[in-house]
Amino acid sequence: MPIETSRETMRDLVMFVTVARELSFTRAAAHLGLSQTAVSYTIKALEERLGVRLLTRTTRSVSLTEAGERLLETTGAHLDGIDTALAGLSTLRDKPAGMVRIAASDHAADTILRPVLERILPHYPDVSAEIVIDNAMTDIAAERCDAGIRLGEHLADGMVAAKVGPDIRMAVVATPEYFSRRGHPTVPGDLTDHSCLALRLQTHGGIYSWEFEKDDQIVNIRPTGQIVSNLPAQIVSYCLSGMGVACMPESYFVEFLANGRLERVLDEWCAPFGGYHIYYPSRRQQTQAFSLILSEMRKASAATHE
Repeated sequence: MPIETSRETMRDLVMFVTVARELSFTRAAAHLGLSQTAVSYTIKALEERLGVRLLTRTTRSVSLTEAGERLLETTGAHLDGIDTALAGLSTLRDKPAGMVRIAASDHAADTILRPVLERILPHYPDVSAEIVIDNAMTDIAAERCDAGIRLGEHLADGMVAAKVGPDIRMAVVATPEYFSRRGHPTVPGDLTDHSCLALRLQTHGGIYSWEFEKDDQIVNIRPTGQIVSNLPAQIVSYCLSGMGVACMPESYFVEFLANGRLERVLDEWCAPFGGYHIYYPSRRQQTQAFSLILSEMRKASAATHE
């Protein structure tokens, strides 16, 4: 087979694997930095060359045929192996270099990841980071991320977890005007008579339940009210406008508690719990760039406990 054809086939397979994993030409094109038309044309040409249909397309969805599933299973593993081998070569460099792709919630990205990147990236110009904001329980393998940051350390098999942030406390807040109208809750059960701003979890689509603990007593409250959102920033905005009571990590509200725009209640019921952990595949060889960021995150976490 001519060299040109082999190179074209490798390029086409990379496109196919990306589309097959994303199950979307639009997302695959964005990931590859190409137009949707170019990706669609390439996949069609690959199917014609192979003589089999790899993808089933409709106006609303993309799915794999049996041939497509078989090609993804074999080719995807080989391409991942190539990526790992190339990443391993970075250990031979004198200085860290390359891209590190990390999935994190907006809160973790702002409070845990951003301070580390702002501190170290200016000293390592060949290292870059792509932050994938995702408030769901991201499958980092499917998203082709090097690592993810989430609350807790209960992870899937084959993952390593390291604590990278301090313990977290929740805060129950509303505007002083809201509390003057509706009264101040003194126990968690009082919240059932209030308009609560509910956060919908992206992972399972359920409403985040508010958990309180005091003197070994645990109380769970399902928030109900007129507002439900899957974006924490919107919850904060509606809370500031006096629409109801919010319950989220206290770092969301520090500024507004300090300037008096929000008032805190049930503080004694908000016990600290384990903070953010970074998780990554145990079998994947770490690049120097990833090891650098991981090391700095661990140092930052250790400093908060001194």
